[in-house]
Amino acid sequence: MIKLSELQLKEIIIIDDGRRFGHITDLEIDGNTGKIIAIVVEAKDKKNGMFAKADELLISWDQIVRIGSDVILVNDVQGPNLYGTV
Repeated sequence: MIKLSELQLKEIIIIDDGRRFGHITDLEIDGNTGKIIAIVVEAKDKKNGMFAKADELLISWDQIVRIGSDVILVNDVQGPNLYGTV
């Protein structure tokens, strides 16, 4: 079993191009089944430097390929199932 606090330490990496996407801030959980539906990721806009505004995005649990010791690897599939503003 893994705790949310442990997941939050891991960086999200897009498999297709190795891009660093951000860190988990929260989980979306189905209230009926108790299963995780998606992870909420804080993706920072690197263009504006230190004071960049962070956007929260959803990544479907199905898009996660592997949870490693330091990173979480996800597929880069464009569309509403992968990225959606929270």
